[in-house]
Amino acid sequence: MRTIGFACSSAEEDLAPFHFDRRNPRSNDVVMEILYCGVCHSDLHWARNDWGQTCYPTIPGHEIVGRVIEAGPDVTRHKVGDIVAVGCMVDSCQTCDQCRRGEEQYCREGMNGTYGGFDVVEKTPNMGGYSKHLVVRQEFALKMPEGLDISKAAPLLCAGVTTWSPLRTWQAGPGKRVAVIGLGGLGQMAVKLAVALGAEVTVISRSDRKKQEALALGADQLLASSNEKAMQDAANGFDLIIDTVPVKHDITPYLPLLDIDGTIAMVGQIGPLPESSSLPLVYGRRRIAGSLIGGIRETQELLDFCARKNILPDTKTIAIQDINKAFDELEKGASYYRFVIDMSTLKED
Repeated sequence: MRTIGFACSSAEEDLAPFHFDRRNPRSNDVVMEILYCGVCHSDLHWARNDWGQTCYPTIPGHEIVGRVIEAGPDVTRHKVGDIVAVGCMVDSCQTCDQCRRGEEQYCREGMNGTYGGFDVVEKTPNMGGYSKHLVVRQEFALKMPEGLDISKAAPLLCAGVTTWSPLRTWQAGPGKRVAVIGLGGLGQMAVKLAVALGAEVTVISRSDRKKQEALALGADQLLASSNEKAMQDAANGFDLIIDTVPVKHDITPYLPLLDIDGTIAMVGQIGPLPESSSLPLVYGRRRIAGSLIGGIRETQELLDFCARKNILPDTKTIAIQDINKAFDELEKGASYYRFVIDMSTLKED
């Protein structure tokens, strides 16, 4: 089907209107009219080819909320008119051990990304959610629970589940001490979710400048990493640290903050880390771990949890025509809220 999105043609170019063809829907597909799409830091990395893997032209966007406008004859999970959501994946092999256990993000064949991947049948490049329509396999379209404001919920599909997954994996809850490094789009979700799970929550930031924001999100306190005495006093103080910083940074100062058997989970940066000492790891049986988004079942669990607890990201709604300005602000790290594109501002003519 012919549709329109905002694409970039090189790492140096702004995103601009781009007409293209979505693949023909198959019997188990739904066709969505995209209503809202979140703006993720990964979108910026992909557009700028920061990871050296981008194929142009490309349309970013993997925090998608939309309305089903067509359902194939074999579709049983959704019907025309349903409000559904799509995150970072649109397909996986569905047969390997990881897919069978509901962790499609670790599919042995490789998960099929909402953008950056290729359709498994037609081998055409996947284009993301900065567009008017999406065609997706029914298993990867999530049900939007009643009670969630769909104009704000899109970032839950990436920022939300990216922080929810490690919180669940390392059993954040009552009696657990959780720290969150960084208070950007990922950080704010990590704080809100950890608080809702009942953990004691600390935000770690370079200074006290964001203390009021951290407390407003529900954190118990803020720890300034530039304050050497405060950092020393916090030694062995956390069971889990969620590191949401999206750029290369030194994690060495944070390792002594972990208690014995504590874990620092990297969810922000993808790429090389500066050299770090193994001393605090060995002497505290501490670990550095990574975590990649979440599976479909886990993402649905998150959406349902957020509906029950009335948890939504702090967002700023923008028109698609302002996406390049949003990218500039995102690159500067100037705000902690999450941009959400109102896709009704994208006209098909």
